[in-house]
Amino acid sequence: MTTEPFGAPSPSAFQALTPDDPREIGGYRVCARLGAGGMGRVYLAYTPGGRPVALKVIRPELAEDPDFRHRFAQEVASARRIHGLYTAQVVDAGTDAAMPWLATAFVPGPSLQQVVQRHGPLPERTVLLLLAGIAEALQAIHTAGVVHRDLKPGNVLIAADGPRVIDFGIARAADASPLTGTGLRIGSPGYMAPEQALGLAATPATDVFALGALIASIGSGTSPFGDGPEPAALYRAVHEEPDLSRLPPGLHELVRLCLAKNPGDRPDTALLIEAARDHPATGGELRFADGWLPQPVSNDIHRHSDLPTTPPPRVGGHAPASAAADAPTAHVLPAPAATRLLPAPAPAAPTGRRAAATPRRGARTVLLTTVALLVGAAAAFVLLDPGYLDDLDDQNAAATGGPSPSAAATADSPSPIPTTPAQPTTVPGYTTAYANLELTSPDHQYEFDLTTGKVAAQDTATWYLGRHSGEFYIADDNEAHIAPADGLTLPECLKGIKTQPAATLPFATLRPSRSFCVSSQGGRDVAVVRALTTASDDGPVRVSITAYHRAG
Repeated sequence: MTTEPFGAPSPSAFQALTPDDPREIGGYRVCARLGAGGMGRVYLAYTPGGRPVALKVIRPELAEDPDFRHRFAQEVASARRIHGLYTAQVVDAGTDAAMPWLATAFVPGPSLQQVVQRHGPLPERTVLLLLAGIAEALQAIHTAGVVHRDLKPGNVLIAADGPRVIDFGIARAADASPLTGTGLRIGSPGYMAPEQALGLAATPATDVFALGALIASIGSGTSPFGDGPEPAALYRAVHEEPDLSRLPPGLHELVRLCLAKNPGDRPDTALLIEAARDHPATGGELRFADGWLPQPVSNDIHRHSDLPTTPPPRVGGHAPASAAADAPTAHVLPAPAATRLLPAPAPAAPTGRRAAATPRRGARTVLLTTVALLVGAAAAFVLLDPGYLDDLDDQNAAATGGPSPSAAATADSPSPIPTTPAQPTTVPGYTTAYANLELTSPDHQYEFDLTTGKVAAQDTATWYLGRHSGEFYIADDNEAHIAPADGLTLPECLKGIKTQPAATLPFATLRPSRSFCVSSQGGRDVAVVRALTTASDDGPVRVSITAYHRAG
């Protein structure tokens, strides 16, 4: 597997605020977006004294559920008892707020998922050090009486002095909520233990299984139970042996012990730490000293330490007179104009609705939640094989025709603007599943089933594109890319997902005819989506989709 060349440019870790984002939450000044997931949005914010925190705001649908609120408060109370050196400390929460929120220590570094996506599998010694650090984090979590339940590469951040485990136990609040049908996916199939997949009680051994799958993934670049639909991955975890063919042989025994089907056969965290220390690759010493990470990964960490400045405080509840009332201040993100996602919004329309901002041509999207979905579902990441992304600019092939729009659409009103269907472009290994299929989601209770090319009720599709609160959302193990201008080919999509993944998919950015793409877990399936109509509220949303599948 190839990696990015040393010194390759990386997109920004932070995203400018949009007019819909709050500027203050619970006394914390909100500075930038870090990403969004099934449970809500995550922001970079500052305490009154200037310390950065990662602040998560829960989705409105969950906030309206009393049962979720009760469980969320319980899980936050448990999480605040955890004080491990390899965990992100919970520092504050607003469980009774109109929109519940939670603040955790900010970790200046990317996630393991993102590291592997960019640079490929990690060296054996680095993997063993991470194993020991994450196992120690699990010890602190389990000592507090909490089971993580969703340990995966996207929920482990990498700092210069070692890993930090995030999202410990909070997802259980949503797992028991009847609103899991609003687009949430609790747990990650590639890392769920057999007992978890079968609906049995989760124990510390459940987290050990997930740790084994995580180590196999970052050491090989592929999930030990393969990619594909959730039911297939869960079946393999329950009934089949893991595929460790790409994992260094020196890690096989440790991983196989962790991935034992019977929870009682798995080692505890103390034994895993001892095994990592005694491994020949670590030389009897577990220490996160200089050189423990490959240099390109260290460069990524340095980039995350360059935080944007705080926005100016509001005076009397209003922004300073020099700033637009609802617009992000221009100096929130001190970055070149080419890295900003949105310009300042246009003035309000006479009807009272805000006129849609016209995104700047050539604008580049910014990196998806590199610093943390610290609670709830973690931000979406994909283990794309960089080998499929090399030399994509030279792989534009002849266009292939597609079928006419499907009758599966839930509305047949024509697009309000003339559109030219995007022509699918082939890439070696990929075939076109369907092309230029026009579909309409009547409201937020329906999502686009990207596998079948149909509109489906929420929580019924395994690979999906949903929408709520003025933006699209995708599964936590998926990733997206927004075209800098109209039109998007498959090669451009694959390259963009690797180098410029989109943190969010707001309607304000995706004006009619703007294209974006979504890849499934592992990048085996890719959908290029063109927005035809979007809604400022919960009205119908219409798109055109071309989907591709990679064989093998």
